[in-house]
Amino acid sequence: MAGALAAAIPALWMWGFTVDDALISVRYARHLVAGIGWRFNVGGPTTDGVTPLPWPILVAPLARAGALAVLHRVKWLGLCAWTVGGAALGRSIGGVQGAALWARAASIGAVLLCVPLAAHAVSGMETAIATLLATCAALQRRSLLAAGLAGLAAAFRPEMVLWAIALGAGIAMAQSQPWAAVISAGAVALVPFATCGAVRLGAWGHPAPLALWAKPSDMTVGLHYVGAAFVVTLLPVLVVAPLALYRSPRGAAIVCAAGVHGAAIVAVGGDWMPYARMCVPILPSLAFAACLLSVVAHPVATAARSVVALGIGLVLCGRGATRGRSVGGDREALVAAARPWLERAQRVAALDVGWLGAATEADIVDLAGVTDPEIAVLPGGHTSKRVSAMFLLGRRPDTLILYAPDGLPGGALDAWRDAVYPRLVEARLARDDVIARHFRPRTWLALGTRGAGYVVLRRESDEPGPETSR
Repeated sequence: MAGALAAAIPALWMWGFTVDDALISVRYARHLVAGIGWRFNVGGPTTDGVTPLPWPILVAPLARAGALAVLHRVKWLGLCAWTVGGAALGRSIGGVQGAALWARAASIGAVLLCVPLAAHAVSGMETAIATLLATCAALQRRSLLAAGLAGLAAAFRPEMVLWAIALGAGIAMAQSQPWAAVISAGAVALVPFATCGAVRLGAWGHPAPLALWAKPSDMTVGLHYVGAAFVVTLLPVLVVAPLALYRSPRGAAIVCAAGVHGAAIVAVGGDWMPYARMCVPILPSLAFAACLLSVVAHPVATAARSVVALGIGLVLCGRGATRGRSVGGDREALVAAARPWLERAQRVAALDVGWLGAATEADIVDLAGVTDPEIAVLPGGHTSKRVSAMFLLGRRPDTLILYAPDGLPGGALDAWRDAVYPRLVEARLARDDVIARHFRPRTWLALGTRGAGYVVLRRESDEPGPETSR
């Protein structure tokens, strides 16, 4: 019960959190159930725009509704999945022989205060499903079952494949099983990931997700990402116990697998999503490992780690770590405001295409390349693709949408070119005279109450939306 409550209560508090990519998956799932196929754009080709390959299929039964309604259904799915995972975690922590009650409470308390876990349980992404599978995998005593569940988690989050192999093999080694059993566990963990790669190869000609090209890795960014996540996710602090790891083979297997996962995240360069999304699925396993280590560690050392982790959690919550729960409401208001302006649009170019896909069924030119194979392979990173003005005009968009976090200078719509565009692909287009000759500003769409928003540009030869708004 404590585990379930520690999962559900913070997740409900963070209910308003979401990320833009959640609506990308929703758009694919809605098109799938509508008979359009695995397509982001109704009239476009099939594209591998969802990194977790099974996710649109899992969402499909919930997808016979509007995009925002489907998102809410998926959030409930995530909440239920993580609550089940929390209950399983609590049951296993309660069953650790020799662990002091206060050490168990500290592990559950760290889960309760871990804002990233709560936020991504209800983000509308596949993270909650991966977290459930990863948690259940780490709690298993049978190495093949653990490897199978871990492998399924890696099917939803491909960067977890090395963690899955390490966990399955590590649990087998912790039980002193023969090397054949260790190798078998690692192989079982690899099967779901390899299956997804084979499907991708057959369908799109490449085994890796399209995001690998759209978001090229930067190890420096990945290192910063993992370093920050180590602190803000709290649970890693509880397992910094090198001496205890030697005395707890099962705990060591879980912690070593987490270390492998951290190295994998560094290699892929992390990602842009807040609340350390890539680290979240393995966090509950560290709570269980911390409880295992408390049995063999010195009580003073365990207490010190617990105080540090819980203290960081309280400080972060006190300093506004849960502020992200307003994101969903801001996105819904943005979608509602954008719909009248996009009603006549045929093709819209933008960098943030998730919310845009909820606002219009027009074809979308994805300037980040997440759903567009041609743009994905252009030089540059996720927000810095070298999309030239002529390349963009060749795609024949009638609408261009650019994000300005600080608003327009003086609030004047005509000053759109002078706004600050921190993302390079948008900055280049905004400063390009060719774009200025072909597009004119039509309105400003506010995102939240802090001045951020999007300027909507329309091509000169196209019909405008509602009367131009300043």
